[in-house]
Amino acid sequence: MHIESETLYHIYNQGNNQETIFLERADYIDFLHKIKERIAPFCQIINYCLMPNHYHFTINATEESSELMKLGGININKLTNGFRLLNSLYANQFNEKYKRSGSLFRQKTKAKSLEHSNKDYPFICFNYVHQNPIKAGLCEKMEDWEFSSFRDYWGVRNGKIINKEFAFDLIDISEDKELFYEDSYSNILEDDIKELYL
Repeated sequence: MHIESETLYHIYNQGNNQETIFLERADYIDFLHKIKERIAPFCQIINYCLMPNHYHFTINATEESSELMKLGGININKLTNGFRLLNSLYANQFNEKYKRSGSLFRQKTKAKSLEHSNKDYPFICFNYVHQNPIKAGLCEKMEDWEFSSFRDYWGVRNGKIINKEFAFDLIDISEDKELFYEDSYSNILEDDIKELYL
């Protein structure tokens, strides 16, 4: 992933051949613990959503995100390496737990800059990430899906992964609870969704 500091990104990956990557609640929880260890130290996580066969993040890259490190014969930025380790460590554990072998994730995690247009893509991406479980028919309300940061913003959980204060400053989301809730359910156009992907 090409990462520039002080830039917002939509970061995503999915199971190889759209395979399920979380089979039970414990898998989601384990992945969230690994996010705290491998991703949170190298960026500001704005929001996230873990789905049965893929994941989404909105992150703000920091100087440390784009800092290069030597990995074998190549230079790789710290955030890319964090996602590489996150996927690899989780896949190894998943394969051992479920007696499977082979790749669990698609080979490359993707990062799309959200600062490429006059449109408010940070706001669109923020809502799109949280709306994923509803669009997939996994729940009727965003607050019913345990494995996203929506509950933290809604105020019914105080998770340690996201940076809410930074998000309120950086993205046009309201700190007013009712207005935030209304904005979160705003309709997102298909053309705008396409712009969130490479």
